[in-house]
Amino acid sequence: MKKGIVLAALAAAWVLNAGVLFAADPVEGYWVSVDEKTGKITAGWEIYQSGGKLYGKVLGVVGHPQDVKADKCKESYPDFPVAGKVNQMPVRGTPWIFGLTMNRAGQWSGGSVVDPETGNLYKCRITFRPADNRRYPVDTLEMRGEIGLGIGRSQFWRKSTRAEVEGLR
Repeated sequence: MKKGIVLAALAAAWVLNAGVLFAADPVEGYWVSVDEKTGKITAGWEIYQSGGKLYGKVLGVVGHPQDVKADKCKESYPDFPVAGKVNQMPVRGTPWIFGLTMNRAGQWSGGSVVDPETGNLYKCRITFRPADNRRYPVDTLEMRGEIGLGIGRSQFWRKSTRAEVEGLR
């Protein structure tokens, strides 16, 4: 009888730990990018993991046709995750954030982001900032693009839903 209780307790502990081990990272999900100068929403994004790397693709754009192409981009970029000419790809559905690796839960770096409006390539860091009712009233992503030596800028993206990001126009 004791052996059965011990086995049941071990199985329960394993299930609880497996839930933690396989839980999505807090950066994953749906986010709206917010222009740091105007405070206006610019796009809706899905941030996701694939093969141990972090990626982000646009699901909805504001102020542009939804089928707009990234024609200001170059034909190719180092390590871009999709084959083909980047400057002929649609803004929606293309992974503009790519190749980030996890430093710890909620913090990723070592990848890149291409700004599909300008074609500029930046080093990319993403940090999850949980809502604290002070500086971060809602769950926030600090999305940082850098040209090197720590020189760059951050945008603060707001947690969202799939319906909201796909509905942006």
